[in-house]
Amino acid sequence: MIDYLNGKLIFKDPTYVLIDVGGIGYHVKISLQTYSKIKDEEQIKLLTFLHIKEDAHTLYGFKDAAEKRLFLLLISINGVGPNTGLMILSSLSAEEIEHAILSGDVATIQHVKGIGAKTAQRIILELKDKVGKTADGDSAPSQLGFLKSSNKVREEALQALITLGFPKAAAEKNIAAVLKKTTGEISLEELIKASLKTP
Repeated sequence: MIDYLNGKLIFKDPTYVLIDVGGIGYHVKISLQTYSKIKDEEQIKLLTFLHIKEDAHTLYGFKDAAEKRLFLLLISINGVGPNTGLMILSSLSAEEIEHAILSGDVATIQHVKGIGAKTAQRIILELKDKVGKTADGDSAPSQLGFLKSSNKVREEALQALITLGFPKAAAEKNIAAVLKKTTGEISLEELIKASLKTP
Protein backbone atom coordinates (compact mmCIF):
# COMPACT_ATOMS: atom_id res chain seq x y z
CA MET A 1 0.00 0.00 0.00
CA ILE A 2 1.28 3.49 -0.86
CA ASP A 3 0.55 5.61 2.21
CA TYR A 4 1.91 8.94 0.96
CA LEU A 5 3.92 10.52 -1.83
CA ASN A 6 6.55 13.19 -1.32
CA GLY A 7 7.99 14.65 -4.49
CA LYS A 8 8.01 17.38 -7.09
CA LEU A 9 4.68 18.79 -8.23
CA ILE A 10 4.76 18.54 -12.03
CA PHE A 11 1.16 19.40 -12.88
CA LYS A 12 -1.92 20.48 -10.95
CA ASP A 13 -5.53 20.19 -12.09
CA PRO A 14 -8.75 20.50 -9.99
CA THR A 15 -9.22 16.73 -10.26
CA TYR A 16 -5.68 15.35 -10.26
CA VAL A 17 -1.99 16.11 -9.82
CA LEU A 18 1.18 14.63 -11.28
CA ILE A 19 3.95 14.10 -8.74
CA ASP A 20 7.51 13.11 -9.64
CA VAL A 21 8.98 10.85 -6.97
CA GLY A 22 12.49 9.68 -7.79
CA GLY A 23 11.96 9.95 -11.53
CA ILE A 24 8.59 8.16 -11.51
CA GLY A 25 5.50 10.23 -12.31
CA TYR A 26 2.42 9.41 -10.22
CA HIS A 27 -1.06 10.41 -11.40
CA VAL A 28 -3.09 11.11 -8.23
CA LYS A 29 -6.80 11.91 -8.17
CA ILE A 30 -7.71 14.70 -5.73
CA SER A 31 -10.78 16.51 -4.43
CA LEU A 32 -11.39 20.23 -4.72
CA GLN A 33 -10.64 20.48 -0.98
CA THR A 34 -7.12 19.20 -1.58
CA TYR A 35 -6.75 21.25 -4.76
CA SER A 36 -7.53 24.47 -2.85
CA LYS A 37 -4.92 23.60 -0.20
CA ILE A 38 -2.15 22.93 -2.72
CA LYS A 39 -0.42 26.18 -3.41
CA ASP A 40 2.05 26.34 -6.25
CA GLU A 41 4.55 24.38 -4.20
CA GLU A 42 7.52 22.85 -5.90
CA GLN A 43 7.73 20.00 -3.38
CA ILE A 44 4.49 18.38 -2.30
CA LYS A 45 3.44 15.68 0.13
CA LEU A 46 0.07 13.98 -0.26
CA LEU A 47 -1.42 11.22 1.87
CA THR A 48 -2.69 8.55 -0.49
CA PHE A 49 -5.12 5.67 -0.83
CA LEU A 50 -4.48 3.04 -3.50
CA HIS A 51 -7.62 1.50 -4.98
CA ILE A 52 -6.99 -1.73 -6.86
CA LYS A 53 -9.39 -3.16 -9.41
CA GLU A 54 -8.81 -5.83 -12.05
CA ASP A 55 -8.31 -3.24 -14.77
CA ALA A 56 -6.80 -0.32 -12.84
CA HIS A 57 -4.68 0.79 -9.91
CA THR A 58 -5.85 4.29 -8.93
CA LEU A 59 -4.19 6.61 -6.42
CA TYR A 60 -6.30 9.11 -4.45
CA GLY A 61 -4.47 11.95 -2.70
CA PHE A 62 -5.28 14.12 0.31
CA LYS A 63 -3.51 17.17 1.71
CA ASP A 64 -4.41 16.34 5.31
CA ALA A 65 -5.26 13.35 7.46
CA ALA A 66 -8.76 14.66 8.28
CA GLU A 67 -9.86 14.48 4.66
CA LYS A 68 -8.29 11.06 4.11
CA ARG A 69 -10.05 9.62 7.15
CA LEU A 70 -13.38 11.06 6.07
CA PHE A 71 -12.82 9.58 2.59
CA LEU A 72 -12.11 6.14 4.11
CA LEU A 73 -15.28 6.39 6.20
CA LEU A 74 -17.34 7.33 3.16
CA ILE A 75 -16.04 4.50 0.98
CA SER A 76 -16.78 2.00 3.77
CA ILE A 77 -20.46 2.56 2.94
CA ASN A 78 -22.01 0.05 0.56
CA GLY A 79 -22.69 1.89 -2.71
CA VAL A 80 -20.04 4.59 -2.20
CA GLY A 81 -16.95 3.92 -4.29
CA PRO A 82 -13.73 5.97 -4.30
CA ASN A 83 -14.87 8.24 -7.15
CA THR A 84 -18.16 8.95 -5.36
CA GLY A 85 -16.26 9.57 -2.11
CA LEU A 86 -14.06 12.07 -3.93
CA MET A 87 -17.16 13.67 -5.45
CA ILE A 88 -18.67 14.16 -1.97
CA LEU A 89 -15.41 15.70 -0.68
CA SER A 90 -15.31 18.00 -3.71
CA SER A 91 -18.93 19.06 -3.29
CA LEU A 92 -19.01 19.68 0.47
CA SER A 93 -16.44 20.71 3.07
CA ALA A 94 -15.54 18.23 5.81
CA GLU A 95 -17.54 20.36 8.29
CA GLU A 96 -20.60 20.38 6.01
CA ILE A 97 -20.44 16.61 5.60
CA GLU A 98 -20.10 16.09 9.36
CA HIS A 99 -22.97 18.47 10.11
CA ALA A 100 -25.23 16.82 7.52
CA ILE A 101 -24.51 13.38 8.99
CA LEU A 102 -25.05 14.46 12.60
CA SER A 103 -28.25 16.38 11.85
CA GLY A 104 -29.65 13.68 9.56
CA ASP A 105 -29.73 16.11 6.64
CA VAL A 106 -30.38 13.73 3.74
CA ALA A 107 -31.06 16.56 1.28
CA THR A 108 -27.57 18.09 1.60
CA ILE A 109 -25.82 14.79 0.93
CA GLN A 110 -28.29 13.95 -1.84
CA HIS A 111 -27.33 17.18 -3.64
CA VAL A 112 -24.00 15.56 -4.52
CA LYS A 113 -23.97 14.23 -8.08
CA GLY A 114 -24.50 10.49 -8.15
CA ILE A 115 -25.92 10.21 -4.62
CA GLY A 116 -29.51 9.00 -4.40
CA ALA A 117 -31.84 9.15 -1.39
CA LYS A 118 -31.08 5.59 -0.27
CA THR A 119 -27.30 6.08 -0.39
CA ALA A 120 -27.59 9.42 1.46
CA GLN A 121 -29.69 7.74 4.17
CA ARG A 122 -27.18 4.89 4.42
CA ILE A 123 -24.27 7.34 4.82
CA ILE A 124 -26.10 9.13 7.66
CA LEU A 125 -27.21 5.91 9.35
CA GLU A 126 -23.82 4.18 9.23
CA LEU A 127 -21.58 7.18 9.98
CA LYS A 128 -23.66 8.97 12.63
CA ASP A 129 -21.86 7.16 15.47
CA LYS A 130 -18.42 7.63 13.90
CA VAL A 131 -18.59 11.37 13.27
CA GLY A 132 -18.61 14.08 15.92
CA LYS A 133 -17.83 11.78 18.85
CA THR A 134 -14.61 11.14 20.70
CA ALA A 135 -13.62 7.57 21.56
CA ASP A 136 -15.12 7.95 25.05
CA GLY A 137 -18.44 9.17 23.69
CA ASP A 138 -18.16 12.89 24.40
CA SER A 139 -19.34 15.28 21.74
CA ALA A 140 -16.70 17.14 19.80
CA PRO A 141 -18.66 19.68 17.79
CA SER A 142 -15.73 21.79 16.66
CA GLN A 143 -13.62 18.92 15.41
CA LEU A 144 -14.15 15.81 13.38
CA GLY A 145 -14.48 13.26 16.15
CA PHE A 146 -12.77 10.40 14.35
CA LEU A 147 -9.50 12.36 14.30
CA LYS A 148 -8.80 11.80 17.99
CA SER A 149 -5.53 10.15 18.96
CA SER A 150 -7.17 6.81 19.77
CA ASN A 151 -8.13 6.56 16.12
CA LYS A 152 -4.63 5.37 15.32
CA VAL A 153 -5.48 2.31 17.42
CA ARG A 154 -8.91 2.09 15.78
CA GLU A 155 -7.40 2.19 12.26
CA GLU A 156 -4.72 -0.38 13.08
CA ALA A 157 -7.37 -2.67 14.57
CA LEU A 158 -9.53 -2.22 11.46
CA GLN A 159 -6.63 -3.14 9.16
CA ALA A 160 -5.88 -6.19 11.29
CA LEU A 161 -9.50 -7.39 11.14
CA ILE A 162 -9.64 -6.85 7.37
CA THR A 163 -6.38 -8.80 6.99
CA LEU A 164 -7.98 -11.56 9.04
CA GLY A 165 -10.77 -11.75 6.49
CA PHE A 166 -13.49 -9.59 8.03
CA PRO A 167 -15.55 -7.48 5.61
CA LYS A 168 -14.70 -3.82 6.23
CA ALA A 169 -18.23 -2.83 7.31
CA ALA A 170 -18.47 -5.72 9.81
CA ALA A 171 -15.02 -4.97 11.21
CA GLU A 172 -15.90 -1.28 11.72
CA LYS A 173 -19.20 -2.23 13.38
CA ASN A 174 -17.44 -4.60 15.80
CA ILE A 175 -14.74 -2.05 16.68
CA ALA A 176 -17.36 0.66 17.27
CA ALA A 177 -19.34 -1.71 19.53
CA VAL A 178 -16.25 -2.52 21.61
CA LEU A 179 -15.21 1.14 21.95
CA LYS A 180 -18.75 2.10 23.02
CA LYS A 181 -18.55 -0.36 25.94
CA THR A 182 -14.97 0.57 26.88
CA THR A 183 -14.21 3.23 29.44
CA GLY A 184 -10.71 4.67 29.46
CA GLU A 185 -7.82 3.48 27.32
CA ILE A 186 -7.72 0.20 25.41
CA SER A 187 -4.66 -1.37 23.83
CA LEU A 188 -4.53 -2.41 20.18
CA GLU A 189 -4.34 -6.09 21.13
CA GLU A 190 -7.33 -5.81 23.50
CA LEU A 191 -9.38 -3.99 20.87
CA ILE A 192 -8.65 -6.60 18.19
CA LYS A 193 -9.39 -9.50 20.55
CA ALA A 194 -12.65 -7.97 21.78
CA SER A 195 -13.69 -7.12 18.20
CA LEU A 196 -13.11 -10.72 17.11
CA LYS A 197 -15.49 -11.88 19.85
CA THR A 198 -18.20 -9.33 19.04
CA PRO A 199 -21.06 -11.06 17.21
